[in-house]
Amino acid sequence: MPFSSIPPRKKFVALFVVLLLIGASFFAGLQVGFRQTGVLGVIPIAANGGAAIPVGVDLSPLWKAWHSLEEKFVPATTTDFVTEEEKIWGMIVGLADSYGDPYTVFLPPADSEIFEEDIRGSFGGVGMEIGIRNDVVTVIAPLKDTPAEKAGVQAGDKILLIDGESTDGLSIERAVQRIRGEIGTAVELTIARNGVDELLEISVVRDVIKIPTIATELRPDGVFVIELYNFSAVSTNEFRLALREFIVSGTNKLLLDLRGNPGGFLEASVDIASWFLPSGKVVVQESFGEGKDPVLHRSKGYDIFNENLKIAILINQGSASASEILAGALREHDIATLVGQKTFGKGSVQELVKITPETSLKITIAQWLTPKGVSISDGGLSPDIEVELKTEDIQKGKDPQRERAVEFLLTGE
Repeated sequence: MPFSSIPPRKKFVALFVVLLLIGASFFAGLQVGFRQTGVLGVIPIAANGGAAIPVGVDLSPLWKAWHSLEEKFVPATTTDFVTEEEKIWGMIVGLADSYGDPYTVFLPPADSEIFEEDIRGSFGGVGMEIGIRNDVVTVIAPLKDTPAEKAGVQAGDKILLIDGESTDGLSIERAVQRIRGEIGTAVELTIARNGVDELLEISVVRDVIKIPTIATELRPDGVFVIELYNFSAVSTNEFRLALREFIVSGTNKLLLDLRGNPGGFLEASVDIASWFLPSGKVVVQESFGEGKDPVLHRSKGYDIFNENLKIAILINQGSASASEILAGALREHDIATLVGQKTFGKGSVQELVKITPETSLKITIAQWLTPKGVSISDGGLSPDIEVELKTEDIQKGKDPQRERAVEFLLTGE
């Protein structure tokens, strides 16, 4: 449920991502994955030993700078002693940052340890996924029934201060370090929110986070609702059981709510799409750049529904990665209509390279494209029916996005 990442920055879809500030162990799927299982997110690969110096690259400025610092530097304050190893880590951080990609980052020992904790799910947090948008630390989505959601954090919120300290130029890893802390303590977030003139001060109490996977409801009007909160290792089976409920209900109107779903396993998104698509239909393309053939991830062809099925998918700025893959595929194959607001736009793929046993490098290696070749990273997916969900709607317990989707399913308009 990625997360998740920023400069110093695995094959994420998401999160996105992006590091998740959560504590559920199953949600590790959003954080790390393996190519053979098709995980959306980071794929760990072994270090390849000592690499050769790139041909034609003049490293003399680097060594001149190193020796000049060694010879002349005098700390202006009681600066802690910097080890040779830390100097190397600093150079790799700068090298990764020079590529200008918020998801290509070096993880020195402290950050790498945090990342491993994320994978194990062995930490407390506030329950939200963050990313970088326009160089600002931004909430991809608060996760359902977590401290962040209960405190009023919303998808799209821009985090300007953490405990009074600016996030300007801050990497995701550093932001995560500041937000996480001892369970039961509070972190103070200063937030800028679209449509709100004043900055918001939100206090969130850290806790161990347990993330639900799915919820279902048969409405009195005959619309069956499936809320999918993440694409974890268990979501495919949970979704299959939800579809059984839908079929037993006797209705043909399905509302799939992907709002605030930050993504997870690629295989989960492909498997879920396969219930609606014939065998061989493209669910998503994995593009490795010009001159290279994309990898096509295709439907398994469960395809159990006929043309009588009516399906709408709710999306918003918290829908990222695997959510965008599923929504984009079902729309482009004329299966579903998208309702709500534009998605986050997390469509890049990262690998995790072990540099040393204690450090790692996350490298963006590909982009996710819809079946028709539209880049998910290029601004996200726009809904077919745009409906805004305002802060006052939430405060009043209203959900105009869901009601508009229900109206579409009932009337076709």
